Amino acid sequence: MIENFKCKTAVLTGAGSGFGLECARIGAHLGMNLVLVDVQQDALDKAEQEMTAQGVQVLARKVDVSNAAEMQSLAEAVKARFGAPHFVFNNAGVGSGGLVWENSLADWEWVLGVNVWGVVHGVRLFTPMMLEAAQKDPDYQGHIVNTASMAGLLTAPNMGIYNVSKHAVVALTETLYQDLKLVTDQISASVLCPYFVPTGITQSQRNRPAALAEDKPTQSQLIGQAMSDKAVSSGKVSAAEVAQKVFDAIASGQFYIYSHPQALGNVQSRMEAIVQQHNPPDPFAARPDVGDKLRAALRGQ
Repeated sequence: MIENFKCKTAVLTGAGSGFGLECARIGAHLGMNLVLVDVQQDALDKAEQEMTAQGVQVLARKVDVSNAAEMQSLAEAVKARFGAPHFVFNNAGVGSGGLVWENSLADWEWVLGVNVWGVVHGVRLFTPMMLEAAQKDPDYQGHIVNTASMAGLLTAPNMGIYNVSKHAVVALTETLYQDLKLVTDQISASVLCPYFVPTGITQSQRNRPAALAEDKPTQSQLIGQAMSDKAVSSGKVSAAEVAQKVFDAIASGQFYIYSHPQALGNVQSRMEAIVQQHNPPDPFAARPDVGDKLRAALRGQ
């Protein structure tokens, strides 16, 4: 947890839009030093200009978070400019849908590269730096927040790669929390599990690397994209509201951060099925019309 954010340093991946940009705005308002990281140069430039105009110190870097060398270079630049960061937001993420067996190798490499390896790199590079700072300064406070999803706690059909990637982030962050508890009282961690929030994640393909060019979308991927677009665009909770929840959680030491706590009933049903050795519950029990439409579309009816 962090009690006072002024003059502290935040490293924010996916800072050009969505939760990353909104957290940068809050950080600027609180007087933090900001490290803005994004793979989209125009969005990054715009964010840098906005934050610099607020009078705070800004380091902006175009980085592919799935690339170990680029993340290593970022970590070195952060340490040289600001020293160890206090708040690390491993937030960059991409979305992908479709029946799990229809996803190509390139689909898997892209989604797991950003959503899982991006978080892995952030954790492995910045945690040691933060621990070193804590050993030198008894007043140092640090916090790592990793962006997962409700898809890290549920297994909605037709979005297998995304589910796998976000389950990995939840498991990694829960373990990080426990590991930190073993060695320090000065640094902790939280996991952000948003549901449907308008952030731009459904347009993730805009930043897909040419080396992992997308194959022609399958019917299930097209259906998944359309459903995701509709669900996300109709979300009533804003990215700014979720960003405030992130800062509130850091200040209070709260681990699980939810945009839609009302969706936890679905998580409870899943966990009860696991404990009671029941088959996975119907994900459309509350909205059978949605399930009927998806089945009809996939069966070509």
